[in-house]
Amino acid sequence: MHSETLFFSPVQGSVSPESWLWRSSGSSMGRLDGKVILLSAAAQGIGRAAAIAFAKEGAKVIATDISESKLQELEEYSGIQTRLLDVTSREQIENLAKEIERIDVLCNVAGFVHHGTILECEETDWNFTMNLNVRSMYLMIKTFLPKMLAKKSGNIINMSSVASSIKGTVDTPSLHERIQARPNPEQALKDFLARQKTGRMATAEEVAHLFVYLASDESAYMTGNELIIDGGWSL
Repeated sequence: MHSETLFFSPVQGSVSPESWLWRSSGSSMGRLDGKVILLSAAAQGIGRAAAIAFAKEGAKVIATDISESKLQELEEYSGIQTRLLDVTSREQIENLAKEIERIDVLCNVAGFVHHGTILECEETDWNFTMNLNVRSMYLMIKTFLPKMLAKKSGNIINMSSVASSIKGTVDTPSLHERIQARPNPEQALKDFLARQKTGRMATAEEVAHLFVYLASDESAYMTGNELIIDGGWSL
């Protein structure tokens, strides 16, 4: 059971985006023109949808993931570069930071939702979940925040899917993997759909629309906000 919760924290300061060479000269201006965006878990689901949405709005996207084969599918989109990255590895993160001169938006999307109760959660499961869901955000922010502070501007978007009391659900490959792991996948899918207040699950693209807003200058006066996408469950 999970909703999508985004914690948004912009670094205050003037925004002065620079043009970048990958943009085609004849393209129209987008909401994210000139912005350099780094995001994790970009190979599928919400991360993939966000990477594509960012690129369509004119951003230079650095899409990372541990899945090389799925990342390669993003290379057909103009404006997206891909990098293999394990966000639980401090060394890999620091090596990537050496390749990136500046960054305007950091999106921490990587996460894991354990299936079952605490009685079914082994210590190894707990450690893996905390390492990927929490420690990875710490490592990414600690590494890339100085680049934002140096230019006095930047946005950080952290995604969380761990609010078990909120039942809004996003239709993603990881969700279907969890459903297939149930004893009765067909019934599990029916149960997921039955509890949706709107009668359907959210799409990854709908979440990506919010990412675009938070990454753009339109959200300049927002800071430290928690935004929940749950199809009405929190009402």
